[in-house]
Amino acid sequence: MPNQSTPQVADEPILFERIDRHIARVTLNRPQARNAVNVAMTLRLEEIVRSIEADTELRVAILAAAPGPAFCAGADLADIAAGRGPSLMTRDGGFAGFVYATRHKPWIAAVHGFAMGGGLEFALACDMVVAAQDAVFGLPEPKRGLLAAAGGVYRLPRAIPRAVALEMLTTGASIDAQRAHALGLVNRVVDLAALPEAALALAAQVAANAPLSVRESLAIGRAAAELNEGSLRRLSAEATARVMASEDAREGPRAFVEKRAPVWKS
Repeated sequence: MPNQSTPQVADEPILFERIDRHIARVTLNRPQARNAVNVAMTLRLEEIVRSIEADTELRVAILAAAPGPAFCAGADLADIAAGRGPSLMTRDGGFAGFVYATRHKPWIAAVHGFAMGGGLEFALACDMVVAAQDAVFGLPEPKRGLLAAAGGVYRLPRAIPRAVALEMLTTGASIDAQRAHALGLVNRVVDLAALPEAALALAAQVAANAPLSVRESLAIGRAAAELNEGSLRRLSAEATARVMASEDAREGPRAFVEKRAPVWKS
């Protein structure tokens, strides 16, 4: 896959790369601090999320982290100790300007090393997770007298079996990549060296599909754990009407019959 990355400044807290026309990669870039979230990272990440949402060419984004022992160690305790904790939250995006941000496009977390506290909450806020063999997931907040308030306390029990989630939430215990995969938290586990390409391969599978179909399917899939059958059936009917009215609904079958790659318009 060709890499059309925009040149980056090494000390930027977040790196943005346009991998190709439809795929973006966003990299947490504070390896010296285990990619812990500080104020600068929060402001830049929120800005990038908004730009990806507004970019009609981009179809999927990858959230990765700079090489090192950690994907993300959560909030930067130095900022919290200095009284800057509230600035690690934004009005629209929540923690790091990300976990509650409006995102209609799929996000894939590419996790290596420790994904602790806010690091796990990053993964839970994404739609899919590709993990390296060395990945470790946990919410150690109870050990610090804190709470996993950036979605962890309720997203984790939705993502894995309730009993396991409650054990993690109350003991601060962590799980490795293989167990996370067995529990359904992680889509794929790969060697560390293969992590970037594995995340890109999954993103490419998503990007190859009709964007409108992906967005509508994603929206309903995200709501599945929260709404009842009747509400989901209504949302599905409304989404079906929008999809079937699109040019893509005609292009897909036509391309299949003509044995060629579809050219999506949505």
